[in-house]
Amino acid sequence: MANAFQKQIENRNFLAPVGFKFIVNRAPKVSFFGNMANIPGLNFGSTVQPNYLTDIPIPGDKILFDDFVLRFLVDENLENYMEIQNWIRGIGFPETLQQIYDFQQENVHMKQPYRSQMNLYSDGTLIVLTSNQTFNFQVKFKDLFPVILSPLQFDATDTDIEYFTAEVTFKYSMYNIVNAAGDPL
Repeated sequence: MANAFQKQIENRNFLAPVGFKFIVNRAPKVSFFGNMANIPGLNFGSTVQPNYLTDIPIPGDKILFDDFVLRFLVDENLENYMEIQNWIRGIGFPETLQQIYDFQQENVHMKQPYRSQMNLYSDGTLIVLTSNQTFNFQVKFKDLFPVILSPLQFDATDTDIEYFTAEVTFKYSMYNIVNAAGDPL
């Protein structure tokens, strides 16, 4: 009976949705105003083994990672919004060759991920805090790049001022959840 109690959760505090900080190396201005982020879900496909009585589901072979979404407050000069917009324009089809050259020169001091020689990707870290607002664990993303940036919609008929927020959706190659020492949870 003692073994059953040894396997119980020791920390009975619940994970709070308000304690986090996101850092993306290539867009530090976005990181400061982040107000919503997610730990993406996983989808593990399955296949079916035919059987004369009933088909039997068996584990598949690939894990599909959901997108990482970050919502952030937009500063008055659009500095953080433009960081993401310029990143998307730089890895997409720019209007001129000079745009891609300028994009490649941005953040040249930043350590490049192994897959990128063209300044396309950035690593990022979602730091999750405890209920006491101290470091709990982190989610480390590899090879992030933005694929969707939400629009900013102006409306002169609004009677209450609600400051702009924007959402950016990232694709990435992998994420790992680790403790302060970098060991997997």
